[in-house]
Amino acid sequence: MNKSLREKIVEQGNLPAHIAIIMDGNGRWAKANNLPRVAGHVEGINSVREIVQVCGEIGVSYLTLYTFSNENWKRPQKEVSAIMKLLLSTIKKEVGNLNKNNVRLSTIGNINDLPDNSRQGILEGIEVTKNNTGLNLILALNYSSRQELLMAVQRIADKILSGEMNSNQISEAIFSRELYTVDIPDPDLLIRTGGESRISNFLLWQLAYTEFFLTDIHWPDFREEDLLNSIVDYQGRQRRFGQIEEQVSA
Repeated sequence: MNKSLREKIVEQGNLPAHIAIIMDGNGRWAKANNLPRVAGHVEGINSVREIVQVCGEIGVSYLTLYTFSNENWKRPQKEVSAIMKLLLSTIKKEVGNLNKNNVRLSTIGNINDLPDNSRQGILEGIEVTKNNTGLNLILALNYSSRQELLMAVQRIADKILSGEMNSNQISEAIFSRELYTVDIPDPDLLIRTGGESRISNFLLWQLAYTEFFLTDIHWPDFREEDLLNSIVDYQGRQRRFGQIEEQVSA
């Protein structure tokens, strides 16, 4: 079934070049299975592994995973500590496979605030995979879109004060160059698992014309067939970017 579904997607064309995913529902999955919350995060790694592999194999160019938000620090310390340890162990375990499969690892967000060992493990993974030319796997870590936008405004303001530029030179392109995603195209498809219907401070600027796919499936249960179905749904849409149907079809 998955093979034929993959073939359908490839034959259809119009594959989303950049997929972003809000991986929600780990805790609720654990609760539904009478397990501690951290078990949901552990099982969620299996979903990450499978989704990364499928995206690389079908030709998706960019995959951004909302891994840990700036607001997640507010969670119970025990859970935060477990997530950080899991992050480090996962990077160490998976970086060899990422490199073997030509996946390039990078991050967006302020990783300087992560624990030293987690940050170092991530930087090592980035270094090992930096020359790969396949799927670009982007982990949003300690990420806040509002903070990203504020920092962009501050940097542009500093340039104006220093005389490097003036205010009438500011454009969308200039502004975008001050964001974490400077060399990354905007997402074509955003997937949110777990049954919620909000953006949660994720890529607020970049999602302006992104197609959304919301599902009740908790992240630990989200696997290849679910991803492929979301892509089929995307391929059936017409992206108009403010135009009318006749203009796009012409």
